[in-house]
Amino acid sequence: MENSRYPKFTFTWLGAVALVVGLFAGTMAVSFFSTFWKIVFKENLELKEWFLMVANSVGFLTAIAFFDFFIVRRTTGKKLNFNLSSVNFYTYLLIFPMMAGMMFISEFVASLIPTTGPFFGDFYEYFVQLMNQLTDDPVVMIIMTVIMAPVFEEVIFRGIIQKGLINKGVEPWKAILYAAIIFGVVHGNPWQFISAVMLGCVLGVVYHKTKSLLMPILLHAFNNLTLSLLVLYGKEESFAKVFNVSEWLILAVGLVLFSLFYYLFMKKYKVHYAEI
Repeated sequence: MENSRYPKFTFTWLGAVALVVGLFAGTMAVSFFSTFWKIVFKENLELKEWFLMVANSVGFLTAIAFFDFFIVRRTTGKKLNFNLSSVNFYTYLLIFPMMAGMMFISEFVASLIPTTGPFFGDFYEYFVQLMNQLTDDPVVMIIMTVIMAPVFEEVIFRGIIQKGLINKGVEPWKAILYAAIIFGVVHGNPWQFISAVMLGCVLGVVYHKTKSLLMPILLHAFNNLTLSLLVLYGKEESFAKVFNVSEWLILAVGLVLFSLFYYLFMKKYKVHYAEI
């Protein structure tokens, strides 16, 4: 790894600070620009469908840039760079069904969290309203969820946090779990937290074994595209409701798919890629 073209940085509390400060700086810059535009041109950009997409993008970009300039380049002498190479076709045949299986399982588990009551009821209503805002413009929704979110989030959570923890000496399974939990927390609600942690573990395992960040990006995009299509055309973010089948059937199919393809990917498929 010392002679790798990819920097062997580590992720510590300083790296976390760099990410948070970078995210804050980018978000504040967008906010100041929006205020300036409102004063000068009398137009509220925050009401535009694309504003949230731009604000999120700038925040993620500045967070990654801060980590690159203040952590990676200072400690390794190299710029932040990731392996984005493809893998052989057989790998794709294993990881996508495995991801689909975990999507089914996570849906069932998330459905066990209440959506009514003094706390969960109000929280769920707010969450639904927020999701409805994202569907106002399908094009913006697809760009945000299927292209931008997978790229930015996988760079940060798998590429920076997970890889940085492993480089620091943390056991791979712990690094995968830590990154997945942080990934869940930033989603800001209990329903997506469960799904994000479970799916994040699959993304982390795939990244650790293939060593290519392209793989979790594609799987993340696959997950978000599937859920976006369910919402846009089925009006529900649920396989069980859209296809009018039992949640237990969804769970059973998910367990079979995930167990079978996880076994084939982890136990039978012995090839581990390496960063050069």
